[in-house]
Amino acid sequence: MTEIFPKGQQLPNEWFSGQAFLTPLQAKDHNHEFSTGCVTFEPKARTVWHTHPKGQVLLVIDGVGFYQEKGKAAQLIRKGDVVNIPEETEHWHGATATTQMVHISITNYKDDVQVTWLNPVSDEEYDSAHHDS
Repeated sequence: MTEIFPKGQQLPNEWFSGQAFLTPLQAKDHNHEFSTGCVTFEPKARTVWHTHPKGQVLLVIDGVGFYQEKGKAAQLIRKGDVVNIPEETEHWHGATATTQMVHISITNYKDDVQVTWLNPVSDEEYDSAHHDS
């Protein structure tokens, strides 16, 4: 793949399992109540379970990964997919075990909050995503 955006800085382990990287693209400002970033997930990397008070949109620009809402089967997501995540929906997203996945995240703010980080996705939950899809 020819990278559209640089890989960016590694994201903290308290919010991500494995190696994930962020390139910020647009910060919240007086015109925008959202931020955007390009997130690169190396194989097996994933977010922890989390929610967004005003929702999020993911634009998958490369690779293959998973998106899962709590209590539902994991969905395979790939280049060209758009994932619309409703507000306060507990979910995670990341790469498959064998492929990188890159997405642009568009994350809305409610006041000064855009994400609430929860518990890690267990290896069992992650492995079951491969069998659900």
